[in-house]
Amino acid sequence: MKITRVRAIPMSDPVPKARQHRTDLGTKVKSDATLILVETDKGLTGMGAALGTPPVVAAIVEHELAPDVVGEDPMFSERIFEKMYNGSRAKPALERGVAQAETSRRNGMVMEAIAGIDIAIWDVKAQALGVPIYQALGAVRDKVRGYASGGWAPGNEAEAELGGYAAKGFTAAKMRVVGRDGFSIENCVRRVEAARRGIGPNVELMVDAHASLETPVAIAIAKALEPYNIAWFEEPVSPDNHAGMAEVRASTRIPIASGEREFSRYGFKSMLDHKAIDIAQPDVARAGGLTEIRRIAALTQAHDIRLAPHAWGSGLLFAASIHVALSAANCHILEVSQGYMPMMNELFNEPYDIRDGYVHAPDKPGLGFTLRKDALERFKYVDGPEYEF
Repeated sequence: MKITRVRAIPMSDPVPKARQHRTDLGTKVKSDATLILVETDKGLTGMGAALGTPPVVAAIVEHELAPDVVGEDPMFSERIFEKMYNGSRAKPALERGVAQAETSRRNGMVMEAIAGIDIAIWDVKAQALGVPIYQALGAVRDKVRGYASGGWAPGNEAEAELGGYAAKGFTAAKMRVVGRDGFSIENCVRRVEAARRGIGPNVELMVDAHASLETPVAIAIAKALEPYNIAWFEEPVSPDNHAGMAEVRASTRIPIASGEREFSRYGFKSMLDHKAIDIAQPDVARAGGLTEIRRIAALTQAHDIRLAPHAWGSGLLFAASIHVALSAANCHILEVSQGYMPMMNELFNEPYDIRDGYVHAPDKPGLGFTLRKDALERFKYVDGPEYEF
């Protein structure tokens, strides 16, 4: 089997004015994604998803990475990844057994484009084998506990919002440190206290700062939230500040989670070297796809660090994340978005199987999902930023 073509299709999902709200990231006006298609001479086509600015990612895929991929056998997924990652130095890198990545391919949108192609290659590979991707990767489980990810409500309204997640059957829920009513430590505590009332004492509660805080402020919030039995404090400081993250971790008994903005195993190695995290959160559409996620999972497992994949985005990203969660032994939970996200929830013909707080495995070969006929037209790319300030 040979790969004959690699395509990238920019996609957008505008948020209606009535559903828009402002957070620390700004006002969300749309969601973007890039659909990657890998076609073969055997009639199999694989789908992948990439984060990053869609027209830029599409140009990277079609003009820089596709020449490394076309003509390759998708069963040689590790070799194809190394070709994309190492670029012109792929041959000596493989011969010497040492990564020699080109500067432009180590992170950023090139790595996100690599991730999308890699997911699509694994989709083809698993289809050829006649099994779902998680079984091709090496199955650990056929269902994984999900957590409801949302939590923007202001003040005491957080009680009803988070309580609603528990009512759906989720045994864990996540809220944002910054709600619709702005940020202060006192306001954050009030909202967390309300959320805890809403979900009760037995549902796990996580908080996410979106990397928006200075180290001293993050430490102060962690101390203030300790009485509320927080399961993890996510991205308390800049993802580049591994030393500051370690300071926050050393200051509190609340576990620290991070990793959604890391691009490869090397970023996770740095966090581990700094003793900065308790839970690793790689994003399969950013951190090199399924090939690199396997390496990140093995690396973190060797340090007794649990895996909780970041899974916020398109349906393709979520579908790939399901397979990560079902094949990584140290994965204990998977993010399930509660935001307004038709491109996640209305992209496929098949519904996700989420019951009683668990995400169940798809049973079809490959990713296990097929695009709706109107998907490319409905989610046609719209130019402009995802957030307005």
